Amino acid sequence: MMALSQERLHRPVLVLNSSYEPINVCAARRALVLVLKGVAAAEEHSSGHVHSARHAVRVPSVIRLLEYRRIPHQTRALSRKNILMRDRYTCQYCHKTLNSSELTLDHVIPRSRAGETTWENLVACCHPCNNRKGSRTPEEAGMRLARAPRPFSLHTSRHLMRLLGKSDDQWRKYLFY
Repeated sequence: MMALSQERLHRPVLVLNSSYEPINVCAARRALVLVLKGVAAAEEHSSGHVHSARHAVRVPSVIRLLEYRRIPHQTRALSRKNILMRDRYTCQYCHKTLNSSELTLDHVIPRSRAGETTWENLVACCHPCNNRKGSRTPEEAGMRLARAPRPFSLHTSRHLMRLLGKSDDQWRKYLFY
C-alpha cells in the first residue's frame, strides 16, 4: 500500500453530509478510504500528499459524502477516548490541558462507594489530581469540578468540530461560526 507518515494519516478531517451539513470528524486515513471507494469527494485538501509506487494523492481536510445519510439521534460509546474528547483533554479538577497519556479517568463518586461507570460519573483527570482525590468525593477532597459531566450529545459533537476547526481555516465555512 502507500507509504505514509503516521502524523499525516491521523490528522482530523471534517466529514460533511451530501447537503454540506457537518456530521463527523474522522482520521485522514478513513477519509482517504472513503474518497478512493467513491463514497465521498474531497472538498478541501491539506498541504500533504500520500504516495504509492505510481501515484500521489492529496490528503483531504474536508470530505463530503456523495449520497445523503440520514443521521439518527447520535449516541457515542462510553470510552476513554470519548470522555477525554468531551472534556477537551483537560483535567476537570486543576484545569490543565494535557496529552491523553498524561490523563486518566476519575469516577466522581468512587467505585468503592457504588459509583457507576457512566457519562455522568466519569471525568478526565491528571494523575496528581486523581491521587489527591483518592477514593473520596470531590467535596471530601476539597476539590471542585470544572464542569458537571454530561453524556456526549450532538451539541458536544458540533462544539468539538468548531474547536478542531479553529486550527484549520478550510473548515470554517462549513461550521457556521
